[in-house]
This record gives sequence, C-alpha cells and structure tokens, in this order.
Amino acid sequence: MLRISLLIVLTMFPAAVIAQGFGGPVRVVDGDTLDVGATRVRLHGIDAPELGQRCTNADGVAWDCGTWAADQVRRRIGGRMARCDTVDTDRYGRTVATCAVAGQDVGRMLVTEGLALAYRKYSMAYDLDEKRAVIAGIGLHAHRFDRPADHRRAVREDRATQTAAPDPDCAIKGNISRSGKRIHHLPGQADYARTVIRPGQGERWFCSEAEARAAGWRRARR
Repeated sequence: MLRISLLIVLTMFPAAVIAQGFGGPVRVVDGDTLDVGATRVRLHGIDAPELGQRCTNADGVAWDCGTWAADQVRRRIGGRMARCDTVDTDRYGRTVATCAVAGQDVGRMLVTEGLALAYRKYSMAYDLDEKRAVIAGIGLHAHRFDRPADHRRAVREDRATQTAAPDPDCAIKGNISRSGKRIHHLPGQADYARTVIRPGQGERWFCSEAEARAAGWRRARR
C-alpha cells in the first residue's frame, strides 16, 4: 500500500522529488560551479570571476583572480559533503541549486568572504552580504576588477570581432589546428562561424582559395 501511495505522489507531484534535493561530495570546478556527487551544479544567486579573469591590485599589477577564487573555494569545501536544493536548469544543462556544507549556505559564505558576487539578475538573496564585503574590502573587493557578467560580455564581443573579416572581400579564414595543420574555412562551411583568427599565432585571412592554397592552407572538409 505504501509503495502504491508513493508511486501516486511521484506521478502527480514530480516537483516534490526535486524539493527533496540531492547531496554528495564536492569537487570544485570554478568559483561558482561544483560537482556534487554526479551532478554538475551552478550555484544559484552568485557569480564568481571566470578562470583566467584578471584583477588588478593596488600596485597596478594584474593577476588571475578567477583561478585564485576557485582555489579558495576548493580549500574551503573541496571533498566535503554538500546538500543541495534544485532551483532551475541553465542553458548549459547544469543544475542551478543552493547548497549547504555543514549546514552553512555555500553561496552566502562565498559572497561574505569576497570570493563571489551577488548575482542580482537572478536573486537578491546575497545583496547585503556583498555590500558588507565591499565596505570591508574583503577578498576580491580589495582589488579592481570587472564584474564576471561584464567580463564575459567583453570576451564575447572580442571573439565576435575576431571572427568578422576586416575586409569583406577577404573572408576566408586560415586557421592552424592544435596539431599544427593549416586549414582554411570558407563562409558557409560548418565550422566557419566559430573559427577565431589569431594573427599572433600565425593565423590569417585570405581573399581567395588560390591564395590560401599557395600559402599552404588546405580546405576544411566540411
């Protein structure tokens, strides 16, 4: 009878299962992304600097504050047991959730210690925690930095610039693969839009296939 009743609950109220949450040991991916057991989690309501994102200290020296923040999170909760409650699923397929370690809200801890910012676009839960950290100059707030969302936007805009031909008549992309192969991509080919040209690494634009072939680039297969 109990088994039948449980089946009815699961069928009629699937959200009840989600509300029960999930848990497991923590593996830190970056400052706001964790693997909790087998679940990839994007912590709800916070935003940490991206891996490789640069901050500037009081002496004007730039440093990788994104990797630093991830390392600090790893020191605090890496390998510990977390309990999480699902809030949503993001566009990358990650489970957006609030998580606690030893009864402490991880998101609040990270914002309070200046390792992440309140992500007000999605939640105001940690707004006051960030403001207190700013006033105290804790963690990231002792340095100059772009908010992670602004940093990501700048990276996207930079990539868009790199993927747009400086001369519309010379729109063939000469890319160098990781194995060193020189491959050119024509507009309309499968990988054309996402191919970025990095002149500093020897990549270049071509005005014709003949020019690309003469320079040693072969045509992409698709």
